[in-house]
Amino acid sequence: MHGRRALVTGGGRGIGRAIAQRLTAAGASVAIGYRADAGAASAAGAFAVQGDTSDPASARAMVAEAAERLGGLDILVNNAGILVRRPLLETSADDWQRTLAVNVGGYFHVAQAAAARMAEGGCIVNISSANAHRPSAGAGAYAVSKAAVTMLTRQLALELAPRGIRVNEVCPGLIETDLNRADLARADYRAARLQRIPLNRIGTPDEIAGAVLFLCSDDARLMTGASMAVDGGVSIG
Repeated sequence: MHGRRALVTGGGRGIGRAIAQRLTAAGASVAIGYRADAGAASAAGAFAVQGDTSDPASARAMVAEAAERLGGLDILVNNAGILVRRPLLETSADDWQRTLAVNVGGYFHVAQAAAARMAEGGCIVNISSANAHRPSAGAGAYAVSKAAVTMLTRQLALELAPRGIRVNEVCPGLIETDLNRADLARADYRAARLQRIPLNRIGTPDEIAGAVLFLCSDDARLMTGASMAVDGGVSIG
């Protein structure tokens, strides 16, 4: 990664923070995109840039600032997202639209702005979810948004291939982060979730970061439009 310049959105905590740290440790220069918490958006050797990815103008400004401070852009990791836990029939119009605006629109706006600044050899990695391919009770809007990310990834891969820019996605399964640590601390909840995972293990943010690092590397130079499941076997079905 030495000499490569990366932007990681939603890099203030959890999976995004682990990705920023791994890229930095591998030698990349990294900008961390954040919306509200500037204090959280920090990692050794990285700097923070503010922006609301769901707003086209704000997303473009964030990419522009990152590229200017980095001296260009080689890697984008689209990670900023939200999760509303509510059955579809109880999901408000505002929650539905906000979920799609951030999880799909945000990825589109940032990718569009970033790709315009990338030269041949650029790389985009979208963080999707195992829910892109499997429905989840109580998280319908999120699952729909992640399924859309899968097609966005493929469409971008097709259209950017002539320019030598690769686009892939990582689909995490159950990963322990600040967002779900309290739930996973309940023995009954943890046991129920583990029962659905063939490897019988909950993942860590660093394991997702390892997959992203691979997709950004030259070892993955023939991969584009691919969906990499990092889920303990949940996608087996």
